[in-house]
Amino acid sequence: MNDEEKIYFLALQKTKGIGDLNAKKLIKHCGSAKAVFTEKRESLLKIDGIGAFKLKGLKEKSLLEKAAKELNFISKNNIKITTFIDADYPENLKHCADSPILFFSKGNINFKQRHILSIVGTRNMTNYGRSVLEKLIAEIKKYDPLIISGLAYGVDVFAHQLAIKNGLQTVAVLAHGLDSMYPKTHHREATKMQENGGILTDFWSGSKPERENFIKRNRIVAGLSQATIVIESAAKGGSLITADIANSYNRDVFSLPGRITDLYSKGCNNLIKTNKAAILTSAKDLAYILNWETDFKEKAIQKQLFVELDETEKLIYNYLLKEGKQTLDIIALHCNLPIYKTSSVLLNLELKAVVKPLHGKLFEVV
Repeated sequence: MNDEEKIYFLALQKTKGIGDLNAKKLIKHCGSAKAVFTEKRESLLKIDGIGAFKLKGLKEKSLLEKAAKELNFISKNNIKITTFIDADYPENLKHCADSPILFFSKGNINFKQRHILSIVGTRNMTNYGRSVLEKLIAEIKKYDPLIISGLAYGVDVFAHQLAIKNGLQTVAVLAHGLDSMYPKTHHREATKMQENGGILTDFWSGSKPERENFIKRNRIVAGLSQATIVIESAAKGGSLITADIANSYNRDVFSLPGRITDLYSKGCNNLIKTNKAAILTSAKDLAYILNWETDFKEKAIQKQLFVELDETEKLIYNYLLKEGKQTLDIIALHCNLPIYKTSSVLLNLELKAVVKPLHGKLFEVV
């Protein structure tokens, strides 16, 4: 997409009274974002749901000027812009009627992964929530999921930290522009996750983390993922809104149960009680309902059928298949092999295209 079309996309996104749903209708009808601004008014009025009032915003003279300024900011700051008509627009988001017509991102994000989870919850996470989430991430890392959250205090940032610790790709969806970071204390995590994942938003630069922005942000958190997990929540909270949105998208929702007397289990228990979420007691619950175990076994069988491995190669391959991403030292330790031997075998496995190296001196099964 050339810069001119990007400017018109940005202008349409910022047009008052249009919104993402109607913007998609207009672009599909006209063939391009630029054509929306040049198409005859009579033609646009024929589109279902598009009335004269909604078209008034297209006449704002400063729209294209503001859009050009924003594109300049994007270019100078190494920010990627992805529109809903691009081939790499996330597949899960495509099925959400109110998904953004475009979003901005930084990092190294791969939305082609089959296993994508959103993990949300209270900012006031308890030791119970921390211990369960830590165990959950460690158990599901063999499935190599992409972890989505919002980088807020509590459950959000801890989910990102655990993903980074376990070598998993993780993405933070922000409620403000990419010219700032909220909370500021999470700048380190935001920078670190860009090595294997990244940050994204549909808000322009200069947008502040206002309350309504978080609610709007939650639709992307829910829409990007195959399933949403609520770790802990009071009777009311943003994570429950995310769960409701996920339900509206017909996505799976899981909720961690807690004692009926615990403040930050009330929201989770109510999700389960009202059949808005499946009960989550272990990684096995998740893998069974989402059919991840079948995918995992099929992957292993396919490798065994098409690649010949010697005994040492099978030892290391099967270890990585079971445990997920691991460092050279850890692989050597658990396979009871010297470092030099392990390094040599890993190279052979790379050449056979069954193992690949990652950032941080990690290795994983392809």
